Amino acid sequence: MKIVSYLRVSTRRQGASGLGLEAQQAAIAAYAAQRHGQVIETFTEIESGKLDARPQLAKALHLAKVTGATLVIAKLDRLSRNAAFLLTLRDSGVKFIAADMPDANDLTVGIMALVAQQEREAISKRTKEALAAAKVRGVRLGNPNGAAALRRAGRGNAASVQAIRRAADNHAVNLKPVLDALATEGVVSLGAVADALNERGMLTPRGGRWHKSSVRNLVQRLQA
Repeated sequence: MKIVSYLRVSTRRQGASGLGLEAQQAAIAAYAAQRHGQVIETFTEIESGKLDARPQLAKALHLAKVTGATLVIAKLDRLSRNAAFLLTLRDSGVKFIAADMPDANDLTVGIMALVAQQEREAISKRTKEALAAAKVRGVRLGNPNGAAALRRAGRGNAASVQAIRRAADNHAVNLKPVLDALATEGVVSLGAVADALNERGMLTPRGGRWHKSSVRNLVQRLQA
């Protein structure tokens, strides 16, 4: 049995560190050993799960088609959370197997695809609901007066500085549900989180735009 292995991680940071790749490789290797298969080539994609345009996957499918090999992935959700994409792949003529459910048939894959799509939509809904709930509670997602308050504190007034820190702590707590929702969508890198917060119109504690450094400070504040 010839096998073309396809691995995917969501961010460049994960790709560089190998985070998640080892587990996928181990699952595929175990499947290959069980079926006495030979991995003829491995393709690794570093992209977002939402994107269906994947050059490495296209190469993997092409190689599997011309060699008659089976495309093997570690888990079905490594391919996409988009049902239409998975169903198209199912009908592409290339045999593919998920190592965690090797005996799945076309019907099973179709059902899993629809469930994956529903999960993606539910995650998006939870993100929006978390933001809406924060607004209903009167949470101000951003403090335009933060810098002015710091200047008034004179950087030497301990009580004022402490008040500003408490405000920043509260701001971080208010944003935590949004960060958690983004994490479930695979948005975890500092740059990606900053972009997502900016797209949603959320401000930093000082009323500015988010950058990698400010997201890092936010995460550290929540972990403190």
